[in-house]
Amino acid sequence: MLGPVEIRRLAAELDVRPTKKLGQNFVHDPNTVRRIVELARVDPAEHVLEVGPGLGSLTLGLLASGARVSAVEIDPVLAGRLPVTVAEHAPEAAARLTVLTRDALKLRAGELPAPPDILVANLPYNVAVPVVLHLLAELPSLRRGLVMVQAEVADRMAAGPGSRVYGVPSVKLSWYGVARKVAAVPRSVFWPVPNVDSALVSFERAEPVSAADRDLVFSLIDKAFSQRRKTLRAALASWAGSAEESAALLRAAGIDPGARGEQLGVRAFAQIAESIGMRPSV
Repeated sequence: MLGPVEIRRLAAELDVRPTKKLGQNFVHDPNTVRRIVELARVDPAEHVLEVGPGLGSLTLGLLASGARVSAVEIDPVLAGRLPVTVAEHAPEAAARLTVLTRDALKLRAGELPAPPDILVANLPYNVAVPVVLHLLAELPSLRRGLVMVQAEVADRMAAGPGSRVYGVPSVKLSWYGVARKVAAVPRSVFWPVPNVDSALVSFERAEPVSAADRDLVFSLIDKAFSQRRKTLRAALASWAGSAEESAALLRAAGIDPGARGEQLGVRAFAQIAESIGMRPSV
């Protein structure tokens, strides 16, 4: 694995200047990498999807488990160097690595060599939730995941109804399964040192909560949280056509029109969608 000296040497060799735009904070602590691989429960028979491998420290840890790894890296310089780094440090594992120079938000299932089983990644803070939601929607083979994100993002991803930080990311992620915050990650394991705390979030895919149309459910969630202080009756009024129609739809779904979005779990939003069906006027 790559320690602090190797990380800096590689960055200097590639003339890489970590950018905030791409969320480039590279893990340089081998013990942290080992812990991530352990908590992710990576099995040698699995195909791991890694997003944002950077200079390759976590990639080497994942390959050391015996698993196949498909690494998706948006930076062409880093993507081009990753196979060389693996060949230098773990030549026996080089054949189990596939590198794709892609924006993970645009990744399609057909671009991968095989359906991945697990997502393990150090995700840029500004796109962490969109990336996870996109990959879960695009890759139904993903059974679980372990992602390192900003601590505040981790709290939102794992929050339940009624929590102060419960919001759109919490509800949409729960459509796919169960997320929980499993560990804090100290700032000192990164280079450069970020000015925010990080945490690990695990995810286990579950059976769909409903047969309702996902896009419809997600549209309801967006509307309900667009004005958090409003009741659902008011928040969904423009979407439903009027406050009266909104209240009627909510009552038909067994939901109190006076409730607020942060009080509802994903199943309640699915109930609203089920009561609406696929009305063209919606």
